[in-house]
Amino acid sequence: MSDRATSFGPVATVYERGRPPYPAEAVDWLLPVGATRIVDLGAGTGKLTRQLAGRGLDVTAVEPSAGMRAELSRVLPGVPTLAGTAEDLPLPDHSADAVLCAQAWHWVDPGRAVPEVARVLSPGGRLGLIWNLRDEREDWVRRLGEIINSPEQYRQSELGTPFGPAETRDFGWTHQIGLDRLLDLVASRSYVILLDAADRAAVLDRVRHLTATHPDLAGRDTFPLPYITQCARADLPQR
Repeated sequence: MSDRATSFGPVATVYERGRPPYPAEAVDWLLPVGATRIVDLGAGTGKLTRQLAGRGLDVTAVEPSAGMRAELSRVLPGVPTLAGTAEDLPLPDHSADAVLCAQAWHWVDPGRAVPEVARVLSPGGRLGLIWNLRDEREDWVRRLGEIINSPEQYRQSELGTPFGPAETRDFGWTHQIGLDRLLDLVASRSYVILLDAADRAAVLDRVRHLTATHPDLAGRDTFPLPYITQCARADLPQR
């Protein structure tokens, strides 16, 4: 995973507060029938991990950032949490039924990560990818993307051999959010993290101004933030 991917560690608690969960129907679609041993790859602070653990699955979290691992262990003390990357997984061969990667596959080197994930999967095992993308068809959401210099874009989800063809599916949903959580969401973006203190404060002030003046937001304590959750899944051949 790239150095930029590991920049989230110093703001792990902000990331935990600001980032949304994933819609249950998207998680349903990603998980293979009968799978019990799940690896959450690039687990961050455990946004997806807790949803998997809540289903009674045997989940192992893998995360390169020490700060993120510390926050994940704080909120999910019963889940094994390992230091590792998609390119170097600290797991035995054929030890997982599925590897899910939430909000992180665009940080990896697919040429190294795909065979490494295939190594730890059982025959017929699944690699599933998921991203929450802000739905910028909504005017204020598009303006938010301009403020944080991060317009949303669909992510590359072709995996290649040894996996079979990737299936994709999108899930539209809405996350109710207030100003504090919106500021946490913005502050947890890699672009904003890497700004100096003055520029970061200026970005957050622009977000406050947007919520105070945009006709869809002004005067409201909370507001619906629309998302499109992009998913992809591909399975190894059965032997």
